[in-house]
Amino acid sequence: MRLLLIRHGETQANVDHRLDTAYPGYRLTNNGLTQAASLPGKLAGEPIEAVYASNLARAQQTAAPLAESLGLEVQVLEGVREISAGVEELNCDWRTYVAELQAWSPSNMDSGLEGGETARQFMERFTSAISQVESAGHGCAAVVSHGAALRVWTLAQDPGFGLENAAPLNNTQWIVLNGSSHDGWRIESWGERP
Repeated sequence: MRLLLIRHGETQANVDHRLDTAYPGYRLTNNGLTQAASLPGKLAGEPIEAVYASNLARAQQTAAPLAESLGLEVQVLEGVREISAGVEELNCDWRTYVAELQAWSPSNMDSGLEGGETARQFMERFTSAISQVESAGHGCAAVVSHGAALRVWTLAQDPGFGLENAAPLNNTQWIVLNGSSHDGWRIESWGERP
């Protein structure tokens, strides 16, 4: 299947560079709402059959214009929410959070921040959520999720893509994957192309 993994639009937490991983999370700024409204035009060439979003408010707000333009309902998929920051929640210094995520590897799956989740917990819940999307039988689906979650999960699916090709996703940028959980995923593109 073809999977479009979209980062949500801008929130005040993004503007303030504040970790925001807990439910329900910050809502979109006016700029974020404008970004979300631009998605239907940017993705007009994609044969999207379903639109999913995490249970965090900003993801659902971002998904709404795209779903509406396609005559679809946003399907809430809790498993694609952001990686929990635990005790680092709402912190403006991301170094501890980023260092933890960068330390995750197949040989370090049980590491996690205090009060957060381990690599194993995150990978299992995100993979399970994507499996739900696959089992629905869509040829192409859009999933609105979060920057760290998308980066960590997607690079684990196609490690040959290379960290150097995986720039941080700006708000409402997306990753295109092709494949399946059974046969493996291949990254077709990363970030919006001009």
